[in-house]
Amino acid sequence: MPKKSFIARLRTRPEKREELIALQTELKALVFAQEPDALVYELFQSETDPDLFECVATFRDEAAFDAHMTIDFHDRLVPPILECLAEDMTIAFYRSLD
Repeated sequence: MPKKSFIARLRTRPEKREELIALQTELKALVFAQEPDALVYELFQSETDPDLFECVATFRDEAAFDAHMTIDFHDRLVPPILECLAEDMTIAFYRSLD
């Protein structure tokens, strides 16, 4: 069964950068603590643009991704993350070939 991954691009408002990082750090910690089928969940900050981030996640399968989307802390943390953004988040989905 293929793994399910996404890469989300987030551009924050400069004055909300630290808030975004704090929210994403909390989200990452909860993902790893409560979602054993989340294999990767990382936030990367651009080296040349401090307001540009990429969130990369990989889940064991589609069901694990679906569980992530409905877990209680996701609903609590994602809205304030989106409020930090200067523009709409873009997200691309991928599946493993193994």
